[in-house]
Amino acid sequence: MTHCLVTGGAGFIGSHLVERLLGDGHAVTVLDDLSGGSRGRVPAGADLVVGSVTDEALVDSLFAERRFDRVFHFAAFAAEAISHSVKKLNYGTNVMGSINLINASLQTGVSFFCFASSVAVYGHGETPMRESSTPVPADSYGNAKHVVERELEVTMRLQGLPFTAFRMHNVYGEWQNMRDPYRNAVAIFFNQIMRGEPITVYGDGGQVRAFTYVQDVVNVVSRAPETERAWGRAFNVGSASTNTVLELAQAVRAAAGVSEHPIAHLPARDEVKVAYTATEEARSVFGDWSDTPLSEGLARTAKWAAEAGPTELKSSFDIEIGGHQVPEWARFVEKRLGSAGS
Repeated sequence: MTHCLVTGGAGFIGSHLVERLLGDGHAVTVLDDLSGGSRGRVPAGADLVVGSVTDEALVDSLFAERRFDRVFHFAAFAAEAISHSVKKLNYGTNVMGSINLINASLQTGVSFFCFASSVAVYGHGETPMRESSTPVPADSYGNAKHVVERELEVTMRLQGLPFTAFRMHNVYGEWQNMRDPYRNAVAIFFNQIMRGEPITVYGDGGQVRAFTYVQDVVNVVSRAPETERAWGRAFNVGSASTNTVLELAQAVRAAAGVSEHPIAHLPARDEVKVAYTATEEARSVFGDWSDTPLSEGLARTAKWAAEAGPTELKSSFDIEIGGHQVPEWARFVEKRLGSAGS
């Protein structure tokens, strides 16, 4: 029996991956600090260790004690839009936390390391974004993800740790964190509807994205350890279909059965306007797959969201800088958080 560690396994994508690994007959340990996840999302049969990847002593002792065969690293600070305003949290978690895991993997003989990267590594590049493009991250989050990708390349070449990185984007589905006002547009929209608030989009909502159903991602990621052609490489994985954020908001309204729910436009923010990827390389190596249609994935998510019910807003992120450097849209979110806590 293969023993897998899934960091962030009490969170959204990680918990779906844990469920898949258990179903495939693997033993699974979850390491999660529960800042964005919850105990209730950890599937039965997995062992939860509450703690952070930034805790070097905990990571070292856990690896020494349990001797993992495979590591799936999904724990991250993932609020990309404010990453430049929380540099210590961004780099401390996404870079140094990853380094702790890589070092422990080398010290204990881990046979494979899977890294959850992001299309944020591309920045304002050409679209569709391709693996052959030179990454030029446009923000601190993308920069941190790219640093870890590069370190994994060096580690495999010089120290022999096989890895695969997956550049994911706009993944949605059941078990998303609806509390967080900074990330996960689909979850934010469903929660706003259930809370009786307008759906909020930035600017005119014309930002173009490819929204990817979570099971489509898990289907690929779970096969990486046995797919040697994928080792030492980074792959785009996501839907081949695109929509604007405004179209997404309208589709979420339809899935929730409230097609006339109001949509409010917030001040525009500095972000990549068009972000979607070419996925031919992943489909060539892992086998082609059929993307779950947005309407179908949203219908499943709407059913789960209705059962879960509305959620109070909560964020563990404290913006490190203040004053005039905080953008207007972030001030709006902070105000909503303050109102939710009062």
